Amino acid sequence: MSEKETKTERLDKLREKVKEFPTQSGVYLMKSANDKIIYVGKAKSLRHRVRSYFQGNKDHSPKTVLLVTQIVEVEYILTKTEVEAFLLEASLIKKHRPKYNIRLKDDKTYPYIKLSWSDKFPRLYLSRKVKRDGGLYFGPYTSGGAVHETIRFLNRTFKIRDCTDSVFKSRKRPCMTHQIGRCTAPCVDLISEKDYREEVEGAKAFLKGQDKKVVKQLTARMKEAAENEQFEMAGRLRDSISAVKSILQKQSVINASSDKDQDALGFFGDDRGTLIETVHVRQGRVIGTRPHFFPLLDAQDSTEDPREWLVSFLNQYYEDNFIPDEVLLPMDIGQDLIKLLEAVLAERSGAKATVRFATDEKGRSLVEMANENAKAHFEKHVTKSEEKKKGLEEIQNRLYLKVLPHRIECYDISNFQGQETVASQVVFEDGVPAKEHYRRYKIKTVEGSNDFASMREVLQRRFSHEEYDLPDLIVIDGGRGQLGVATKILGELNLLQLPVVGLAKARTKGDFSDSEVFATEERFYIPGRQNPVIFKTNTEAFHILVGIRDEAHRFAITYHRKLRESTSLESELDLVIGLGEKRKRDLLKHFPSVEVLKMSSVEDIAEVKGFNRVLAERILLQLNEDSENSEEEPL
Repeated sequence: MSEKETKTERLDKLREKVKEFPTQSGVYLMKSANDKIIYVGKAKSLRHRVRSYFQGNKDHSPKTVLLVTQIVEVEYILTKTEVEAFLLEASLIKKHRPKYNIRLKDDKTYPYIKLSWSDKFPRLYLSRKVKRDGGLYFGPYTSGGAVHETIRFLNRTFKIRDCTDSVFKSRKRPCMTHQIGRCTAPCVDLISEKDYREEVEGAKAFLKGQDKKVVKQLTARMKEAAENEQFEMAGRLRDSISAVKSILQKQSVINASSDKDQDALGFFGDDRGTLIETVHVRQGRVIGTRPHFFPLLDAQDSTEDPREWLVSFLNQYYEDNFIPDEVLLPMDIGQDLIKLLEAVLAERSGAKATVRFATDEKGRSLVEMANENAKAHFEKHVTKSEEKKKGLEEIQNRLYLKVLPHRIECYDISNFQGQETVASQVVFEDGVPAKEHYRRYKIKTVEGSNDFASMREVLQRRFSHEEYDLPDLIVIDGGRGQLGVATKILGELNLLQLPVVGLAKARTKGDFSDSEVFATEERFYIPGRQNPVIFKTNTEAFHILVGIRDEAHRFAITYHRKLRESTSLESELDLVIGLGEKRKRDLLKHFPSVEVLKMSSVEDIAEVKGFNRVLAERILLQLNEDSENSEEEPL
């Protein structure tokens, strides 16, 4: 049977199947030959929408034409309403990451400041998801560092607790933060709920942009402290006022009289891709912008209807992010889509949100700001992408690869004195980290320190997952020995077609007391070649390969340290006479960490169900003895 006849039969089969589709709303999933979901769409009428894909490509975009050539199966999920179809589509795109959908990357989630308003004594902390849980969310912010800096400032200024809920509930006496005057110790009832809420109200007002109110309150408290000759307190309040004013000066005021939360969207693109920019305005102040770059697929051009990807972006973006009072669009997408988006946003937030094409002067100025930022960030992104591409091309040429290494995977083994051996899998796509594809492995079949056997287990487990894309290049942390093991394992798995390179770390030679000290270069070993390949250290190719090796090492070490810390307390408690497994589990459940347990009193531990003073004293004696021994200097 010819290829043309195969294609015709495939399309005829799909057309016949679609005739049986229902005419109600839902989500359709298009699959490729390997049963992988390559596109997710929503429809008011499933039959009519899906049928349009197979009625000739005269009016189809290049992307749709390419998509249809890959479809071998179509499935659907019914929903009660079109709004439910919108909600389900965003979730499925996030879960399956289809090739032909515009999609947001998981690692681009915004950081927010969450105020746990429903708690008796609220606290502030970073959150990357906005939930309907009674908390108040402020943001989004441009970086996690900015969030932590703001939280530290607010905790110091308004004396808000910074401990976790588990530590807060387990405390029986004030902590060091209270002793240095930075917390009012609500954990031991040294402040009433009403008075504590008054402090938190100040932080809330600051986060809502009510800067005049905050400064006025702090100034009144400063004057009162000075009148009562509490000069140290007055000095701290004076410093807090200066800090508040300093932070506020960094925020651009767009409309001082506005009490709305707004997001404005802009975009810029060409045949290399499209960048969508979001400008976030809270209470009339611009608190930040964020770019989202979407590369164009092969055979797709920039003439595709922008309304399609703009609506898809909005649907996915507001699945986890804060939904403002108003979303300003750079184009008219039609009243039907606007009403549908407003219904989706209202379903997610529980409050009314307006979506509109910005036609008024203030709205247009915000969209223009978004467009200008989109253009600047687009040029910066494509320049960086082109540098990455040149680096990948050098890697392809120097390592004799048949294809450009779009997907590179690196593996690293970590253990401590032969215990708790773990491994990491780190993935770079187009030269940058793809953190959603990172994996951690706890070695199960190898006893003691045996990196070669551990690598065998990791590669076997990794390539047993056929649902993962195969890499264009595998990087192994190590020299010829590790490379040989990896090559042998790939042969056993019938995967010798996968290129692999061993990366040996630079070494320092010579005596540091001698002037003849030098460092060797990073060496890259490939199968069938005795001498290593050397990359210049100032090239993008070098930075990509060494960067993924270092990232794999960091990721493995982090996981290994986490496992060691979790077993450290258990091993110490094993030495306590009279402490069985059940009591040990109860203790670990009550106290979140060894630090909290060590800081607890005999009375704190004795209050745990099944414990008494004698057992509590044994536990503290054992933990304190271990701490003293760990601090002794070696002989």
